[in-house]
Amino acid sequence: MQIKNLDHLGLVAGLIDELGLVELTNEQIEPHGLEHVSAGQVVKAMILNALGFLSAPLYLFSEFFESKSVSHLLGEGVEANHLNDDRLGRVLDRLYEEGTSSFFLKVALQAVKRFEIDIRQRHLDATSMSVEGEYRCALEEEAKSET
Repeated sequence: MQIKNLDHLGLVAGLIDELGLVELTNEQIEPHGLEHVSAGQVVKAMILNALGFLSAPLYLFSEFFESKSVSHLLGEGVEANHLNDDRLGRVLDRLYEEGTSSFFLKVALQAVKRFEIDIRQRHLDATSMSVEGEYRCALEEEAKSET
């Protein structure tokens, strides 16, 4: 018997599955006959790795999954050694070629549909925006008050 730990990654994987991110990614990136894992499975693996509280270079990526139940998280037949830096790099290159902004928009729209999110009201977190100088209307009002 071999025991593998899922930690919180099982919940994250379930949410990714419910969102349909793997299928959406696979629609955007054509599969190749020699690949062991689809582009969608690679994206899912990258998200799980990013939320795994570790920071490691891509060439150590597969080591993260060696202690995890990879087939349970990513799909039957997927092994940790399939998630090598070459495969990840090819998927990242393809996502860049397809356009990361348009891909993100497709993911966001799919989330809105799948989770029935009400988008009639929106909020922009502008905490990282800054404005310097005086507003033109303030200068004009100041000039009028002086006359």
